[in-house]
Amino acid sequence: MEKTIEQLLPLLDVRQGIIISKQGDATLGFRVELPELFTLSDPEYEAFHQAWLKAFRVLPKHTVLCKQDWFIHSGHTPDFAKESFLDRSSERFFNERPFLDHCCYLYLTKKPADRKNATSLFSSLTRPSLLPKETLGAQALQDFRDACGQFQRILQDSGFVRMFPLGDNDIYSETHKVGLLEQYCTLSKSKGEYLYGDVAFDEGLLINGKYAQLYTLGDAANLPSLCGPRITYDRYSTDRTPFSVGFASPLGQLLSCNHLYSQYLFFEDSAKTLQRMESKRLRLQSLSAYSRENLIARDATNDFLNEAISKQRLPVKAHFNILVWTDRKEELNDLKNKVSSALAQMDAVAKQETVGAPQIWWAGLPGNAAEFPMNDTFDSFAEQACCFLNLETGYRSSTSPMGIRLGDRLTGRPVHVDISDEPMKMGIWYQPQQVHTRSFRQRQILFYQSHGSQLLRAGYPCGTGGCGAQLQRALRYGGRVLLHL
Repeated sequence: MEKTIEQLLPLLDVRQGIIISKQGDATLGFRVELPELFTLSDPEYEAFHQAWLKAFRVLPKHTVLCKQDWFIHSGHTPDFAKESFLDRSSERFFNERPFLDHCCYLYLTKKPADRKNATSLFSSLTRPSLLPKETLGAQALQDFRDACGQFQRILQDSGFVRMFPLGDNDIYSETHKVGLLEQYCTLSKSKGEYLYGDVAFDEGLLINGKYAQLYTLGDAANLPSLCGPRITYDRYSTDRTPFSVGFASPLGQLLSCNHLYSQYLFFEDSAKTLQRMESKRLRLQSLSAYSRENLIARDATNDFLNEAISKQRLPVKAHFNILVWTDRKEELNDLKNKVSSALAQMDAVAKQETVGAPQIWWAGLPGNAAEFPMNDTFDSFAEQACCFLNLETGYRSSTSPMGIRLGDRLTGRPVHVDISDEPMKMGIWYQPQQVHTRSFRQRQILFYQSHGSQLLRAGYPCGTGGCGAQLQRALRYGGRVLLHL
């Protein structure tokens, strides 16, 4: 029997930026700006990792962190209204240049203390529920808002991210504006689409006419044996100089297809979690004489408890999944190969979800993270689970009026970069090493790119240094003689 989305939608209301679900969960959302890809050093990756760990510790118990990274194929939108012939030619050259557009959202959900955990069998997709009394209390909501504010402040003080709270208008759609709920249910954020499709689970995932596949990292047996804040990117590394990227970057900006990388961390009562693990260890101790698997599991559980107590680790439950989609069904095998290759770079193995895919997809709705099926999670520490968070985004154009246009090294998309004013504000000064490289680059910057033209037209004194016939000929530009240092 068909059901409308209004009958099944798990959200009750959105007030003052807080999403209230029909299960009594309260959610605060943020739009997150991450560092650009290939811009962080090894110490910065470690510092960013520690900032996340500090922020985790201020979250109250019964909190769910859901971080969603959207990667959607887009094309460069040109601006043909520019006056200069060179600017218009440049826009025409880069017209519709394909690239992977990235946006990141982070949701913090507070569950009622007496709320039962959802499973693949019992989900709000199949059953309704009444509101618990705790969620309706003003003090409980204020305490949760204060904890989220501390979480936001710790991450922003690290200097690596900027977080912007989501408002009511960001969740719901408006005329000619796609909200986050509609974006998730249609797998599209295009403003020009006015046709909507169904969501079907009978033959795989079919969302708004798009064929989707869901791959999950929900079992500790499929995880890599070692993890850290960074890994070496072999493509740009040499034997002597390793080039670092984030540990989860192969599932982020480096995965060249339409996909949604969702990361879930569940912060429960640590004392009860350790008590549950201790009971599990005792059961395995009793059964260890009958099976070697039980003996190994007992030792692993014992090591987990020892590390949690001796090193004051924060135990969490975690889950990570990748949702990929395409308009053509014959491309699904190609997407599967891309995801498998990306996971192989992390030494991980993903499971393609079939039966449990609807419940996992349903829990990804903004404000519905508490409905995630807990049978698809694994126990870990915050230090290890944090390594699987996507830490980087694509290149962003500078808002400075001065600058030159450079190409994204992955896709060739034009990016406006200020190489003088903004770096000098941060104490960075560009100084080339070789004379012939300096002459060529300075000639390009000063005379053929937009930055040099803007500086000269604005009347700035421009100076250059070096030697060579090309540089000598380049010292005259539009009748203006430049100082040769």
